Amino acid sequence: MSCLFLLTTGRRRWLLWLLPLLSFTLADRPAYRLFTAQGQAADYDQMLTELAQADVVLFGEQHNDPIAHWLELQVAKDLNRLKGPGQLVLGLEMFERDVQPLLAQYAAGTLPDSAFERQSRPWPNYATDYRPLLLFARQAQVPVVATNVPRRYAQQVARGSLAALENLPADEKKYMMPLPLKVDFNLPGYKQMAAMFGDMHGGGGPNTIIQAQALKDATMAYSIGQNLKPGQTLLHLNGSYHSDHHDGIVAYLRQAKKPLRLKTLSVVTQADLAQLAKENVDLADYVIVVPADMTKTY
Repeated sequence: MSCLFLLTTGRRRWLLWLLPLLSFTLADRPAYRLFTAQGQAADYDQMLTELAQADVVLFGEQHNDPIAHWLELQVAKDLNRLKGPGQLVLGLEMFERDVQPLLAQYAAGTLPDSAFERQSRPWPNYATDYRPLLLFARQAQVPVVATNVPRRYAQQVARGSLAALENLPADEKKYMMPLPLKVDFNLPGYKQMAAMFGDMHGGGGPNTIIQAQALKDATMAYSIGQNLKPGQTLLHLNGSYHSDHHDGIVAYLRQAKKPLRLKTLSVVTQADLAQLAKENVDLADYVIVVPADMTKTY
């Protein structure tokens, strides 16, 4: 029986009752789905309980994914609620160690937004994707740590090698992990980079690109260790390639004298959200799957 017939026969009340039921038959369109490393459907609250028990949580984002940025803010808020005052620290790849004083001033409310954005070299998507996190941290009095090596040093290494850092003055070396840096070129992520950049020309070749990446990973791991106190959880936001497969930053964190309880998250895109794709299994402790056609922030 058509809706037109129902309307013309005066059965409007019956139709109004039926329409909500009809809408429930439409396919769900979730903005994301959460899976365990092995591909089982995961529960957000259960994940949050596990994250709160970790010393370090590495949230591997896709830098232009709005769902990732929204979830980062939710995880930060929920961890702060679960942990209690003074027990959450926020670490950001997106800010370099030499701007830490500016982050501290901004968190204290003594540096205006305009001055902070002008001086701190924020990423182009700062206003939409990272400023909400800083505003939350300021309101909740959550410490924020700039963890990354200043990009000028990573660029020097990529163009030459780690040897480019040897003659830096001490007041510049303080912005990176203690030298010398030993690079394990056999780490899966670095081997993948070698394959990717193996045919590049110019610069120092794939080895120097990997050395620059290792400088970032090791410096971020060092920054995390420097700013973590017993009982705290440090939630670190970084590109997923810095922590996928428990590689990169994780490999350097595992070199710490005291074992750390680590948890990793990774954001991936898939056309089908029904199950975790084979290539995304074991990518992280929890994998966040976002639709492939999700709108990007840039």
